[in-house]
Amino acid sequence: MPAEQKTERMPFTIRIVADRPSLQKAIVMRKLAYSRHLPDFARKMTIEEGDHEPGTVVLLAESKLDGGPLGTMRIQTNQFAPLAVEQSVALPDWLRGTRLAEATRLGVAGGMIGRVVKIGLCKALFLYCQQQQIDWMVITARSPLDREYEAMLFHDVFEKNMFLPMAHVGGLPHRVLAKPVAIARQRWAEVRHPLFQFVFQTHHPDIDLSPVDLSFGPETVGCLEASHNALGR
Repeated sequence: MPAEQKTERMPFTIRIVADRPSLQKAIVMRKLAYSRHLPDFARKMTIEEGDHEPGTVVLLAESKLDGGPLGTMRIQTNQFAPLAVEQSVALPDWLRGTRLAEATRLGVAGGMIGRVVKIGLCKALFLYCQQQQIDWMVITARSPLDREYEAMLFHDVFEKNMFLPMAHVGGLPHRVLAKPVAIARQRWAEVRHPLFQFVFQTHHPDIDLSPVDLSFGPETVGCLEASHNALGR
């Protein structure tokens, strides 16, 4: 940890889900969050194929008080397959050949705690992209949430304020926004961003991005059982 950083605890944890019960908690949070604005879309939400794909992680924020879900975000990289946004648009040439990560299925609890959790998840997104040596973070955002990402220095991939229908969000119009990872700290410092200290100068032990296997495949359990049986002989 850099000497300039202080350590700060949060009333919740953020981690990469590693088992089906945790993934179910993330789905519950997605449904609750999306039902506030997109009830028809939320009713159809369930565990998706994209939740298990290689190069993808699902983040879960949980209350330290009772273990209840407070927020979730899915991060897909383009290491193994095109991003979800590419179902709807062809990304411009300046993004081609770069390492990309797209944040989708963001959902947080209501009220003040939800706002804090969202900031924590956005920091976790940045840290994960650093960890994975990602060049660009990509998001799609509907109005008025797009303004929140503008405030975090994301900028339009296409024309300014252009909204396009997104197949992976029920065909609803969203802006496509991107942010470079390598110079994010420099840009935030230059504009004296109010969250600069939280993101770059504070160590949050409650954000744990240790790698996990999200396949939840039965063969993994079988291999472990076989190993234990062999060791017990």
